[in-house]
Amino acid sequence: MDKLRTVSDTKRNFYQHHNRPINSIYRRVVEELMVEMHLLSVNVDFRPDPVYYLGVCQSFTQFMNGYTPESDKDSIFKALCKSIGDNPDEYRQKSEILLNFATQKSPQDLINWLLNPTHDNGLESIAEHWRYALDNPKFKYSRLFAIGFYSLLEKSDVEIVKDEEKFAELIKPLTDKLNLPIDKLKKDLDLYRSNLEKISQMLIVLADTLEASKKKRLEKVN
Repeated sequence: MDKLRTVSDTKRNFYQHHNRPINSIYRRVVEELMVEMHLLSVNVDFRPDPVYYLGVCQSFTQFMNGYTPESDKDSIFKALCKSIGDNPDEYRQKSEILLNFATQKSPQDLINWLLNPTHDNGLESIAEHWRYALDNPKFKYSRLFAIGFYSLLEKSDVEIVKDEEKFAELIKPLTDKLNLPIDKLKKDLDLYRSNLEKISQMLIVLADTLEASKKKRLEKVN
């Protein structure tokens, strides 16, 4: 029997693929995402799907906003995926296809497609992959799936995700189909939005601090 991969194994794998130090402000973001992806990957009931891929990509993009050096972000993302034996290109390609698809559909059309995925608009591989998740009686909910799902609907119509009542009514057929924990989903999305706001505020503070530091240096020179 193969030895179950541990969190330490995954971290070691990560740093084999990305050996540069991670900016201290963002280290916690990277490690929390790494651990979350690891725990899902070793769960016997978990099967990654395109919406989960999107959740990973969106989480990384949003929470690594402002990271420097910018050139390291690609290496960090690839290392996250490779640390659990996944292909980062598949994550990105399927996420991009889904987001592009969402921009062309109304929220209701999007839910209809998620309930009955078709091969329209070059979505063959996405549809088959999602169909497997949709028909899985042991579908494993995750926070990253919730973020991917939210991101799709936000891309379709940013206003629908701001109205809790309409949003809950819209997604009910899919949450029923997948037997999603509604309270957990709501809590996860509330926390996601709250953390995005904190990141935005942090970036403003950082920008102000850097500007103040720059002025002080100029004053010394002059």
